Amino acid sequence: MATVNVIKSCLDSVRQISENIKDAIVYLDAGSTESFQFLGAFPLFLELGARAVCSLENMSALDKVVDWNTNSDPATKIVVITARLLSDAHRYILRCLSTLQNVHLCAIYTSISEVAHSAYPDSPLGPDAFHEYECLLNQDYEELVKKRETDVSGNNGLKESTASEDEGWADLTSIEDDISRFNDIPSAKVPQEDYSISSSEDAGQKLMVSVHHFPLILCPFSPRVFVLPSEGSVAEASLSVEHENSISSGLPPLSTGKIADTEDFSPGATLTAQFLYHLALKMDLKLEIFSLGDLSKNVGKLLTDMSSLYDVGRRKRSAGLLLIDRTLDLLTPCCHGDSLVDRMFSSLPRRKRITSLSQMKGSQSQQEKLHVKLGRASLSVQIPLEKFITGENSKSNFQLLESIEAFLHGWSTLNSDAQNDELMKFSKKLNDEGCFQHNVGELLHGSFVSTDNFLGAPYLEALLDRRTKDGVILIKKWLQESLRRENISPEVRIRPGFASKSELQSLVKALAKRQSSLVRNKGIIQLAAATLHALDDLYSASWDAFTSAEKILHVNAADTSQSLAAQISDLINKTALVASQVQKHNNEKTPGLFTLQDALLLTIIGYVLAGENFPTSGSAGPFSWQEEHFMKEAIVDAILENPAVSKLKFLQGFSEELESNLKKTKSDEKKENPSDCVDFDDDQWGNWGDEDADKDTSKEEVYGDMQLKLELRDRVDNLFKFLHKLSSTKRNAALREGMLALESRSDDDPYSSKGLLYKLLTSILDKHDIPGLEYHSSTVGRLFKSGFGRFGLGQTKPSLTEQNVILIFVIGGIAGVEVREVQEALSGSSRPDVEVILGGTTFLTPDDMRDLLLGDYCHM
Repeated sequence: MATVNVIKSCLDSVRQISENIKDAIVYLDAGSTESFQFLGAFPLFLELGARAVCSLENMSALDKVVDWNTNSDPATKIVVITARLLSDAHRYILRCLSTLQNVHLCAIYTSISEVAHSAYPDSPLGPDAFHEYECLLNQDYEELVKKRETDVSGNNGLKESTASEDEGWADLTSIEDDISRFNDIPSAKVPQEDYSISSSEDAGQKLMVSVHHFPLILCPFSPRVFVLPSEGSVAEASLSVEHENSISSGLPPLSTGKIADTEDFSPGATLTAQFLYHLALKMDLKLEIFSLGDLSKNVGKLLTDMSSLYDVGRRKRSAGLLLIDRTLDLLTPCCHGDSLVDRMFSSLPRRKRITSLSQMKGSQSQQEKLHVKLGRASLSVQIPLEKFITGENSKSNFQLLESIEAFLHGWSTLNSDAQNDELMKFSKKLNDEGCFQHNVGELLHGSFVSTDNFLGAPYLEALLDRRTKDGVILIKKWLQESLRRENISPEVRIRPGFASKSELQSLVKALAKRQSSLVRNKGIIQLAAATLHALDDLYSASWDAFTSAEKILHVNAADTSQSLAAQISDLINKTALVASQVQKHNNEKTPGLFTLQDALLLTIIGYVLAGENFPTSGSAGPFSWQEEHFMKEAIVDAILENPAVSKLKFLQGFSEELESNLKKTKSDEKKENPSDCVDFDDDQWGNWGDEDADKDTSKEEVYGDMQLKLELRDRVDNLFKFLHKLSSTKRNAALREGMLALESRSDDDPYSSKGLLYKLLTSILDKHDIPGLEYHSSTVGRLFKSGFGRFGLGQTKPSLTEQNVILIFVIGGIAGVEVREVQEALSGSSRPDVEVILGGTTFLTPDDMRDLLLGDYCHM
């Protein structure tokens, strides 16, 4: 039987729409761009006959002249692929049609189903969402065409109409500006009729719009690991509203054992259920649904309600779907585990979000404000490659300049001498060293592509299954094998065993020296460059310091609450000392030293550990009042030394007071300890004898300091109430019993504790029962149980242990270390033939968790 392969299913979905892609300009929004970048699907679009693949949000009038298929006819067909709701993508689609103007066929593919569109809170579209949107888009486009015809000047009419169409449109580049820039390019000889349509042509050629569902827009890290695009509607949707059991909009609420009413389902739960249902349909899987956690139960209920009698008769491969709330294990994504991929994602710069959430909908209803949209970190990393590609000599620089000049000459074969002169001037401008280096630094960066492989073995998949040291050794081996195949000898001698940074760097430079070798081996070169970036002292020292501190917290958590509280207080006090030294000497933070934000993340880890080990130590939390008092005072002192942390949620609106207090403290220190000399100013003698005035001023300052500290202590108290909530993540008695059972079966070293996914999968493969795990019976299953069961025709309850295919989906996101632990659990079991697919809402790093728990989206 064929194995389950997420990458193959996604690429097959693209091939199924080849008829519409042929001879069309393909526009991808930010979410779908992220997805197809991981898939390496851009060459596939060109292979299927696309004229060009362009960005929907950054579209330009120049898109119409880019044609990889050298077709002389003007483009009249576009394909838009979006990971957003149609209402969110509308302004960009309308702008695209208005700019190109001669489009007659527009096919729109969205990853959000019709049912999800109608079920989304305050959605303007109903049950027949796709047909309704086709009519609305046609109507809006016709209004724009009519206003263009009636506008004599051609400058202001379109801007006014588009601004009134939807608030936030004004932030986009105007259509006229795009066209004017397009006309100013002398070498781009495009006939005027390409971008100006007469009224008679508009009347004869009506825009044909078709909307389709394209569910498989996801980011696969390997054939069996995937997450959702960061700028897609599913990942951006709120997973919980603010109430007593919620901790963040981007995480499920704490589990209490209660299932919410259908009307109370969060938008994230609805969209996640729709995605999983259509994912199973596309992959031809019949799901037996199991859940762990309150939100997972809600999603499981939605999935079973979608099942019908029609699905039963079809021959599908049976698979078990295990839904898990991220809040059942906050510890694993918060900690800095032994994973090279986690290190890469934490250190590499990310692409900035293309769309700001403020542009999504200017006029939001109260319900939309209740369900916030999350601005998750982009999954598109920017791997710095300039040091490996440009090299130390300038020869490659001149070659790149010559390529740019040749590309510019290729825009038109009929260039006049004047145009050639302009191109030569541009070439000379590029020869300026500073300008060139700046441009190269911006342009030359790589990204992760899951389909890049070495002799059939995907690079990214192999690294996900390995620890940091093993991953570095594997990259070194791949580089050496690639050099042998290219008949290239490295400049330095490479020793066996673990590779140093200098050895990796020399291997990468040797492999990237020739342009042909660079192109053939771009996959391993990009991964090696990302590894070198992650192993840089600036990032590796910080990661290693976190790892050591987390191990110490685990050791203290196995001892007493007093030792754990003392360790947390010590970490916070050290950050106050570091902040004061940095402020005093105006130095940058030394690699490996913690900031207060770092210490707060470690405090969260300490509280989660305390909740697991000392659940009844204090009346409201895991620590006693005295232990918490020392921690609170340490945080207050650290905040006063470092006002920059006022960006955190519990300190919002308090930044000016903290900064002014720090400035006053510095000025007082300078007065008490004059550094250079005493300056006797005659004006100082004017206040001689005014002791009463000095006393009044000092009283006001003391009162101001007391008021500031009282306000700060109130805010820190709110922080600790939130930490109490995090320490009681397992409030449900059944879930707590299940977690304890999993802990008792684990024979591992308690100081190197495994995550929840490892423990769950180990128990499933060993065929142990998991307390708190709920099975969601299908429609037919309930029918057999209630009706035919009386005649002896009842069905036995399926078990997750019997499934040969298990799809685990973590609502809230997964970490790279969990991928490795799942593979370790599978390899160490007696059933290595079981196929496990791991998915999640997003890919989480410790920094992402800190932002979710302490940033704008936390419910504090």
